[in-house]
Amino acid sequence: MSTTTPRDPAPRGTRPHADGHAARRAGTRAAVVDAAVRLVARQGFSATSVDDIAAEAGVAKGSVYYNFGSKSEILEAALADGTERLRTALAEARDAADDDARVDAMVRAMLVSVRSYPDLAKLVAAEVFRAEREWQQSIATLRAETISMFEAELAARRPGEDVSLLAAAVFGATLVAGLEWLVFQPGRTLDDVHASVRTLTAGL
Repeated sequence: MSTTTPRDPAPRGTRPHADGHAARRAGTRAAVVDAAVRLVARQGFSATSVDDIAAEAGVAKGSVYYNFGSKSEILEAALADGTERLRTALAEARDAADDDARVDAMVRAMLVSVRSYPDLAKLVAAEVFRAEREWQQSIATLRAETISMFEAELAARRPGEDVSLLAAAVFGATLVAGLEWLVFQPGRTLDDVHASVRTLTAGL
């Protein structure tokens, strides 16, 4: 007969309760972030209140402040998440492409991200050149990290050249083309928009 005592690492009911609370909090945070991005993209940062965000998210105002210290902190979270998603998408597209097609593959991946997260793309485009926002550094990080990925690929193909402005131009052209597609020409296909940007970046 075995004398081993069965292990019971935690009191029954403790972990499921904790896991359920964490899941609910994560769900609330995600709903608040999504609501804030939608509203700010639609009506601007100053015109969006925490009350508006709570109503849009379908949660109590207290729940917003339980999860975030301020309206700016909500957008900081949205931008951090957006930066990570975009960095991952560009890296995956780059790594899957042949060397001479990497920039083009990254352009397409960025357009897909614009289409997948249109409100965040509108927010970034509207706020990228502002300097007075509390969360301006997060916008700057998203922009800088994206441009640096294009810059690394362009530098490999143009050794000895300063390609920083060229990389910024590729980023800007792709973002603006994506927003034009979203707002003014939604009937266009991804292939249409990608082909237009490719015409500008041909030879890079």
